[in-house]
Amino acid sequence: MAMTKPAARPGNPRFSSGPCAKIPTFTLDALADAALGRSHRAAIGKAKLKAAIDETRDILGVPDDYRIGIVPASDTGAVEMAMWSMLGERKATMLAWESFGAGWVTDVVKQLKIDAEIKEADYGQIVDLSTVDFDTDVVFTWNGTTSGVRVPNGDAIPAGRAGLTICDATSAAFAQDLPWDKLDVVTFSWQKVLGGEAAHGMLILSPRAVERLESYTPAWPLPKIFRMTKGGKLNEGIFKGETINTPSMLAVEDYLAALDWARSVGGLKGLMGRADANAKVIWDFCDSHDWLANLAEDPATRSNTSVCLKFTDDRITDGAAFAKAIAKRLEAEGVALDIGAYRDAPAGLRIWCGGTVETRDVEAMLPWLEWAFEAELEAQSQAA
Repeated sequence: MAMTKPAARPGNPRFSSGPCAKIPTFTLDALADAALGRSHRAAIGKAKLKAAIDETRDILGVPDDYRIGIVPASDTGAVEMAMWSMLGERKATMLAWESFGAGWVTDVVKQLKIDAEIKEADYGQIVDLSTVDFDTDVVFTWNGTTSGVRVPNGDAIPAGRAGLTICDATSAAFAQDLPWDKLDVVTFSWQKVLGGEAAHGMLILSPRAVERLESYTPAWPLPKIFRMTKGGKLNEGIFKGETINTPSMLAVEDYLAALDWARSVGGLKGLMGRADANAKVIWDFCDSHDWLANLAEDPATRSNTSVCLKFTDDRITDGAAFAKAIAKRLEAEGVALDIGAYRDAPAGLRIWCGGTVETRDVEAMLPWLEWAFEAELEAQSQAA
């Protein structure tokens, strides 16, 4: 007989890995000062866009000589801008251990047709970074959103590298400690760890990345939204809030509100602590339940944001169907929304644990996960 439904429910059942849960204090009233109906080129629009850049720099600890720009098309747009504008000057090395990293491989090898070495790891693992030639341009994800693994630190990246490091950090920024001196291009979107609205990306460039842009012209044509230079010099306006295309001033206001909240919980350290606490609740649950395990094989590479899980019980006859049924049960009960594994990932669950999620909600959700597991096992047995 299946266990009784738990009495307590999460206050917020939103555990999606993107767009992620809004900040806990969010209300529509927080957006009342948005510059709606105003040009982003007017003084008020420019001031808000510059404030978004300045606050990002301050909270993340981005060095003063790094440029930060707001760009179109979310994290994807930011990564594509970097690859199309900077790659091709030398050989590239593409690192892939999850779906989005594999997508960057496709773009570089099949679309740009750049000479590249491809290093891949299965879901739940990362590439051995000690084998990577950092005198090539290296493209990688810091945190595998779809595989639940992360780069533990930047120790393998040499300070004296000749190539650029292009890092997709969309589910790491504001939750993990990024070593800026080891990263030349860093990208992320507002919709991940701070629960912002979609469609806007952030592009952060080191002085070495700027030097590449000013000294190298790709062999292929660049669309307007990818162009970061004029007359061989960096278009500095992009990195002062003069965006390439029209941003949503409502989304900008939402990001500013999220940054204010981030500061109120202790900035980067506070956000990292919240994510760590959320993830630990799930890790401890896995340790005490032999039917569930972290997809990340090495504890040192476990993500503290996109925690990916796999079912390990031998009684499960169809892993993919079982995982989908669990997610469906939890959604129907209104206790966990959008926690199915990514479509290209192994069957299982993916629970977002970034800083906008409250630890008490993770704690309240897990007994429901156990209830759903027992209920689905019973349903499977009855159907056999």
